[in-house]
Amino acid sequence: MIKIKASKNGPYLIEISSGTFEVERDSGNETIDKKTIALCRCGGSQNKPFCDGTHRKIGFTGDEATIKVNVK
Repeated sequence: MIKIKASKNGPYLIEISSGTFEVERDSGNETIDKKTIALCRCGGSQNKPFCDGTHRKIGFTGDEATIKVNVK
């Protein structure tokens, strides 16, 4: 299962029940062996696509929402 959560006033949290994340960039591919990653939603991160906490510094606001994806 994949769960995507837009956290209140914060990043998108992407959670997987198994597997790994693979990030493709111009500089190459990266495998992340975690079950949850945080993606920038405010646009201010210096480590895009990942969240670096900048949303707190710039006063970003956004509603909370959860999406569950069931992969068969």
